[in-house]
Amino acid sequence: MAAIIAVGYVLDKSRLINGQTFDEDYFDHLISEIQEIRASERRFYQQITDIYATAVDYSLDSQVTKETESLKKLLTKSENSVIKIQKAYSECPTEVKELIVPIDVSDEDYAQNWMNTSFEGKAISDNLPFFETKRKERVRSKSELNIANMLADKGIPYKYECPLQLRNGATIYPDFTVLNVKRRKVFYWEHRGMMDDKDYARNAVQRIKTLMKEGLFIGEDLIITEETSTNPLGTNEIDAVIKRFLL
Repeated sequence: MAAIIAVGYVLDKSRLINGQTFDEDYFDHLISEIQEIRASERRFYQQITDIYATAVDYSLDSQVTKETESLKKLLTKSENSVIKIQKAYSECPTEVKELIVPIDVSDEDYAQNWMNTSFEGKAISDNLPFFETKRKERVRSKSELNIANMLADKGIPYKYECPLQLRNGATIYPDFTVLNVKRRKVFYWEHRGMMDDKDYARNAVQRIKTLMKEGLFIGEDLIITEETSTNPLGTNEIDAVIKRFLL
């Protein structure tokens, strides 16, 4: 079991010592990777203990059971230490936070930092119908309004039409860029609202192909909802998607 749950991370020590040139985003990327590993590590430990506790061959006297119980204690101790570290950062004044690059932060601080990253969305023509979300954002359709408001009601961080840079240099604007806070994972939610229009449907298919070339796949990084003029997207369907991917 010890071998199975071992997790490692390697720093490029020689480059650090010798002062070689780093890309501008090297350290930001490094911190992001460490945060992701720590979040994944805690989830993995918990999954191991949860699965074994329901196993048919569970025995109080087995060596595996004893190791699992030790793992539970380690998990609790580690979680308490992480919470203390996160709390120390959360309680810092804003001007102090700006001078700190924390290794680990609370879900609330992580979400707030993510939301605070500014962006310039895509302009919406004044000739289009006016739909305004609870966050006072303008969106393009009633279904997008429903999606945005349900995300806001559930406290899920999102950005509407946040630009996404493609490998070929082009920029697209996914309908919603959404953060699963617990998993520290970003999803792109595309709502295809006029699938009974042939030209619209053709462009929607091409959009999926473009995103797949970027390594974004449906059910992994990409959420797709659809509707037609006679079969609209229901709020119950939006709720089901949110529960499946974002909570």
